[in-house]
Amino acid sequence: MSLDNDKKPAIELVGIDKRFGAVHANRDINLTVAKGSIHGIIGENGAGKSTLMSILYGFYQADAGEIRISGAPVAIRDSQTAISAGIGMVHQHFMLVEDFTVLENVMLGAEGGQLLRRGVASARKELKRLETDYGLDVDPDALIEELPVGSQQRVEILKALYRGAEILILDEPTGVLTPAEADHLFRILQVLRDQGKTIILITHKLREIMAITDTVSVMRRGEMVATRKTKETTVEELAELMVGRRVLLRVEKGEANPGAPLLSVRNLTVKDGRGVTMVDDVSFDVHAGEIVGIAGVAGNGQSELLEAIAGIRKPFSGDILIDGKPVAGVDPARLRALGLAHIPEDRHHMGLVLKFEEYENSILGYHRDPRYGRGGLLDLDAIRKDAEEKIAKYDIRPPNPRLKTANFSGGNQQKIVVAREIERDPKMLLVGQPTRGVDIGAIEFIHRRIVEMRDAGKAVLLVSVELDEIRALSDRILVMFAGKVVGEKTPDAGEQTLGLMMAGIAA
Repeated sequence: MSLDNDKKPAIELVGIDKRFGAVHANRDINLTVAKGSIHGIIGENGAGKSTLMSILYGFYQADAGEIRISGAPVAIRDSQTAISAGIGMVHQHFMLVEDFTVLENVMLGAEGGQLLRRGVASARKELKRLETDYGLDVDPDALIEELPVGSQQRVEILKALYRGAEILILDEPTGVLTPAEADHLFRILQVLRDQGKTIILITHKLREIMAITDTVSVMRRGEMVATRKTKETTVEELAELMVGRRVLLRVEKGEANPGAPLLSVRNLTVKDGRGVTMVDDVSFDVHAGEIVGIAGVAGNGQSELLEAIAGIRKPFSGDILIDGKPVAGVDPARLRALGLAHIPEDRHHMGLVLKFEEYENSILGYHRDPRYGRGGLLDLDAIRKDAEEKIAKYDIRPPNPRLKTANFSGGNQQKIVVAREIERDPKMLLVGQPTRGVDIGAIEFIHRRIVEMRDAGKAVLLVSVELDEIRALSDRILVMFAGKVVGEKTPDAGEQTLGLMMAGIAA
């Protein structure tokens, strides 16, 4: 590579424009990413970040504009073209074959010809070099399904490097990592940068932007509104640029005033469809007027615990009591009648029917309520009026109850679910991943609603992989590892202490 090429930006996006029907996803975007830098891109849900990166990686074609790599215009028609141009992407949800080994996953699609044995030997040698050069230690013969999440992510990075990536796009890379794993990832990214690689980091976590990036660009409503040197900006300025107004970056709440237990779990064991124990002899209480947070890396039993309490999954053994009444194995409709509301972890699969219009989702699960109709007939006018009131109260955008739910951004879809459950005025609220994939403005709003529930004397059980969220909202924190509650801490417990417990290293 010539010295002149080294001086040119790794990527230049010039006048990128993209529409999807009436939606103007990217508006005349200009972006310059310096070689050998870590460049953050932030913005609210629907700001156009993912569309822009999808254009760069070849998933979409821009309606107008130009992509330049090292100063040369490049027509990126598909992801294979992007890979050939030296661009790799590590997706938020890993693209790995779980019952293949690390080596097999790295080679997949790049086997090196018909003589597979020769290709395997060559790939093993190259994989070892990449691991050594970039500190990406992974056993090449380990099965993906046996690796922790942090190691799986390293395999994704190795896959991109094996294919010759000089530019790496990472989409929300720390969403499934413990704090220790996130710190390790950041060290890897710094090594990659220091050895000349260019990193584009998409994240909604402003603390991570400040910790790891050299430069940060802010998108709002399809436009690029600002680019800053990270050391010359603040979290407060970035949040205001993202949302277009000042944002409260901390959760404001007073001391809890706990009352009697509203939820009691006693020696609960839950098995999955294969008979594997996912929740192992778990006991705890949640009192009226408190938020109990469950911290843990995804896959350690939190999801199965919530589903058992919500009546979605039948327990193997143990008891669940709501306001003193045994409810283990009771169906969700009966639990709702007893005052239990549930904001599920996966809004797409368990919280919404995306093909339904907004007003239909706004009563999902509560459609037999007499206020919405009688004798099996729904009162559509009453339902739409109720939906309009929720839309106004929860600032759901666009404010259209007849819009298909699939056409709302992730943050607004989450608000539809939150409004539906909270407006029922339940005694007990189960909340799973309340702000997953949600922008900073909606996070502030949802957090405020959860605290209001606590202050109104409701019992709240919160599950989140976001340790900052758990610490900010909870009055007590239970830590789960391998299906067990391994300890209880107060919210002022250090991140390192909680992280070690989440990893099963300390009790």
